[in-house]
Amino acid sequence: MENKKRLRVGILFGGRSGEHEVSLASAASVIRALDSEKFEAVPIGITKDGRWLVGAAAQRLTETKSLPELLKTGERVVLPPDPSASALVPLSSGGAQPSVKVDVIFPVLHGTFGEDGTVQGLLDLAGIPYVGSGVLGSSVGMDKDVQKRLFRDAKIPIVDFLAFTRHEWESNRAKILAAIKKKFKFPLFVKPATLGSSVGMSRVREAAELPAAMDLAAEFALKILVERAIRGREIEVAVLGNQEPRAAVPGEIIPHREYYDYAAKYLESGSQIQIPANLTKKQIAQFQEYAVRGYRAIECAGMARVDFFLERGSARIYLNEINTIPGFTSISMYPKMWEASGISYTELITRLIELALEQHAEKSRLKYSIELPEGAGGALEA
Repeated sequence: MENKKRLRVGILFGGRSGEHEVSLASAASVIRALDSEKFEAVPIGITKDGRWLVGAAAQRLTETKSLPELLKTGERVVLPPDPSASALVPLSSGGAQPSVKVDVIFPVLHGTFGEDGTVQGLLDLAGIPYVGSGVLGSSVGMDKDVQKRLFRDAKIPIVDFLAFTRHEWESNRAKILAAIKKKFKFPLFVKPATLGSSVGMSRVREAAELPAAMDLAAEFALKILVERAIRGREIEVAVLGNQEPRAAVPGEIIPHREYYDYAAKYLESGSQIQIPANLTKKQIAQFQEYAVRGYRAIECAGMARVDFFLERGSARIYLNEINTIPGFTSISMYPKMWEASGISYTELITRLIELALEQHAEKSRLKYSIELPEGAGGALEA
């Protein structure tokens, strides 16, 4: 029997966000776990200043340490927004190097310029299938203010919050501080509205700490989110699918710090994960139902990790946020929750690529122009 041709999967990693290093770890894990009988990995690195690079021996770059090397020595390429190309074009070889063809892109990018719809828009223009949400789901997934409003509209419980633009904060600090103090009791959280991994986030215990926290958040985003601090458990749910998404068993993050900040996530050991989370059957069903409803509310596709709070004392559930490109190392919460639900890491990656191709096929059925009857163009030309 003739072997079926392997699909070339572009693993897009790195990027210009504060989560660049996290992306490298996720990408290395995906490349290692890719089913080599079905797929050929083509690592595509984006440097911190936005250059796109591929390596001459890309398929052998399966270790995390090799990915930073690609970002130093790789061939510089560009992806033209031209659906007839479906390839990355070398910039510096004067045409000596061939274009790099890919069948599908797996973006393992976190944060700005990767998870926020910008790359997804480029891939749509280029006509290349890709894993994960489209432009709308990705951009809303990065904007904590907009997604919370959509969750609220979908009757999903959320924590009380306020959002301010950086311009509003810098133009009228006193008015903004007064509005926050009127709305909330301390402690509260201040964070950039359009960034992940807890970058730029502060837990504000008293009014004197508030201006510095607002200034810090404003360094990372044009919009600042302020929300009530919840004393509770951090529950996460993995969701998989396009038109018919389903939820995995919930997991729980047990931080060793006061809350799960950037240091607790990536720089220190001690935080624990529990999968499945210790919940009642009724709670599990409610978390899963809210997760799928939130996923649909912001029009996700492919995958997302939905993060919740379970408030101590009241046992109220609050949807905190959705991450459309969650951490993807073999020990990250998203793949671990699916592993506990019966889907291995390699099977999960394969399924996500299949979902990307299915979604691309659905988009390809759309019409983007009107076929006019013969001779009907005259009225438009007049």
